[in-house]
Amino acid sequence: MRALLSVLAATCLAMPLWAQDSSEPLIERQGSPTQPIYDNPSVPDAETVVHPDEQVVAGLSSDSVAITASFDGSDILIYGAVKRETAIPPGPPIEVIITVEAPSGSATVWRKERKAGIWVNAQSVRIAAAPSFYAVATSGPLDQILRPEWDNRYRISLTHAMRAFAGREDVDSTVPFTEALLRIRKGEGLYRLDENAVSIIDQTLFRADVRLPANLIEGAYKTRIFLLRDGRVVDAFVAPITVSKVGLERWLYRLAFDQPLIYGLMSLAVAVIAGWGASAAFRSLRRA
Repeated sequence: MRALLSVLAATCLAMPLWAQDSSEPLIERQGSPTQPIYDNPSVPDAETVVHPDEQVVAGLSSDSVAITASFDGSDILIYGAVKRETAIPPGPPIEVIITVEAPSGSATVWRKERKAGIWVNAQSVRIAAAPSFYAVATSGPLDQILRPEWDNRYRISLTHAMRAFAGREDVDSTVPFTEALLRIRKGEGLYRLDENAVSIIDQTLFRADVRLPANLIEGAYKTRIFLLRDGRVVDAFVAPITVSKVGLERWLYRLAFDQPLIYGLMSLAVAVIAGWGASAAFRSLRRA
């Protein structure tokens, strides 16, 4: 009987330990070459879940960007090396592509037509998801170092950064609409392709400076680093960048969404005071 009670007591003491181990959350590894980094992380691609002979080891000069009232952009240094257990393979040299991608959102592109002497919105295409910012830096001409099938698979180029179209398409071709969105966002500095912006030393060390514009939005940005040989992706690395508003900028931003009435009254008061101040200044100048 005493032995049976001892076994029960030992079992009761051990149960909380088992429960703690089973409920411990899994740790998501950033930058692991064996982790799928695209559409559905729960379904790994059989061809990407391998241990390549050459792997990316990289870092960022900063993993966060603070948007203040005087924010006019930021530069991020991305650097790293190629980890090998064997000698450098013969054949084409190693190439590197780096992408920095902001959170995606839907976008509607309209085509204007002239009707009754005025220009009006006629046809439209709604894109399900397009990143608000997307920069691609490469170590060479993109069309020479990346095969189209691998570009389509990893969605590296600017055209592949946009996802599927939403809803029914009532136009003959969606190409002019996607080209228009690319042209507009390139003009705003939100989409950028910087060829030969990645420097590689002795096929081992690499670095690139990526310029983030002043009109960034908040969110979790994603940096992807691709290692390529002969146009094929041999390894990939992912690192996050957090972009957030701070200080007065964040207080005004939150006030506009959380307390729109107070924000509107405050804006009206600022406009009235500014108008009264300008009027008083002009009256003083006339009297002088």
